[in-house]
Amino acid sequence: MTRPVPPLALTMGEPAGVGPEIIAAAWKAHLSPFVVVGDARLMATHAPVEVVTDPASASAVFDRAIPVLDQPLSAPVTPGQPDPAHASAITGWIETAVRLCLDRAVAGMVTAPIAKAPLYQAGFRFPGHTEFIAELTADAPWGQTRGPVMMLTAKDLRACLVTIHTPLSQVPEMVTAERVSRVARVVHEALIRDFGIACPRLALAGLNPHAGEGGSIGLEEQEVLIPAATALRAEGLDISDPRPADTLFHDEARTTYDAVLCLYHDQALIPVKTLDFWGGVNVSLGLPVVRTSPDHGTGFDIAGRGIARPDSLIAALHLARTMADRRAAAV
Repeated sequence: MTRPVPPLALTMGEPAGVGPEIIAAAWKAHLSPFVVVGDARLMATHAPVEVVTDPASASAVFDRAIPVLDQPLSAPVTPGQPDPAHASAITGWIETAVRLCLDRAVAGMVTAPIAKAPLYQAGFRFPGHTEFIAELTADAPWGQTRGPVMMLTAKDLRACLVTIHTPLSQVPEMVTAERVSRVARVVHEALIRDFGIACPRLALAGLNPHAGEGGSIGLEEQEVLIPAATALRAEGLDISDPRPADTLFHDEARTTYDAVLCLYHDQALIPVKTLDFWGGVNVSLGLPVVRTSPDHGTGFDIAGRGIARPDSLIAALHLARTMADRRAAAV
């Protein structure tokens, strides 16, 4: 007898943002089953809802209603107006989804956007989802190089970040051979495991204009990046020496690699959002759980108006299912 395929867990994210309405729109797109972890009453203002107590019930419910593991908010919600009083519920939804992943009750998790400022006001101590989920999974067994590494995907581009939300003035000191090497290993292993690429090709972006031009426009390429890439090739990874970032992202260039290591936030995010502004996906690599997220924020300015586009969330759900299926097939 074939075992039923576990659903994905989808956390509601910031309740005053566009999360609930894009979740409802994604459900209407007839995707494979997911179960929402969040507030059932709020979710019911956007679509039919059925409260479930077990993710295994999601498939039976999904054709007629959104299955919700109900963890109610303790304060009312006004669209567009975040409230630190919601913080404990928001983080609790993430904790529940992680636990369900580790217990294999769900195949993976997708997270609707959160707003960091109200969480920080309530004492949240992590830069964002990625680092929080890494902490929650820190004790779980993981036989490969441990992340987290943030990957942004859009169409045929996979851009992976060596530093994330780091001020530009601090990036050079954060771009170390050790950090670059760890990110490269995580990405290499994830491309094999989660994306089905047998022999991944990695491109490494330079930090300076023209990738330093032989040391005449900065020394980071000569002193850090080239030695790191050389050592990684000696380990068996297919990775380039640092390449000028201004020629890494056009159509022909993207055919030469499977993922690119970018050294700072905008070096990755600008090409991703230029290539596919509405459909980009944020992926956490190197963790014992599958986690994806739409590559946009909470949309407070349009929350509650019914105009938020679900494209990115739908893409995140599709990618999470693909990754989860590959991991399951490899067991």
